[in-house]
Amino acid sequence: MSYPAWQPWGGQPAPSMLASTADRERAVDVLRAGFAEGRLERGEFEKRVGRAYSARTLGELSLLVADLPQGPAPQQPAVPMAFVPLARQRTNDKAVAAAVCGGLVFFTAGLTGIPAVILGHAARGEIRRSGEGGDGLALAGLILGWVALGTWALGLLSLIVLVFALA
Repeated sequence: MSYPAWQPWGGQPAPSMLASTADRERAVDVLRAGFAEGRLERGEFEKRVGRAYSARTLGELSLLVADLPQGPAPQQPAVPMAFVPLARQRTNDKAVAAAVCGGLVFFTAGLTGIPAVILGHAARGEIRRSGEGGDGLALAGLILGWVALGTWALGLLSLIVLVFALA
């Protein structure tokens, strides 16, 4: 990762501009931060600090800290995992359709049970392969669809038994 060269001044003045005491102190602060972060060894740090205090121009200071970030690297605050927002997972479209068809079996006298079962099985297969969300929706569609189909099968079986009993 490359960091921009440290510049204690605003804009892009000539590197031959004379350095002030404040410029030297800012350069030493950057060197201290680099040493504290383990980016510099003690010998290298002491050598650069000596050169910073003896630097006459901003160009010399800039070369001393060009390979260091501008001060300490930002630390991420320690946040408990319970408060870290989770990335929203994409919900499988077939799982949504299976849940809708499963919910409609009560209003369509069970006719949407077959699409609910088909879409539910297809959605669960896609979810296992792709890692999408919506497994609960697919399962709900499957259960409602199978209950509707079972109800139809039980009704037809009762009707057949009734016909043969009356015949």
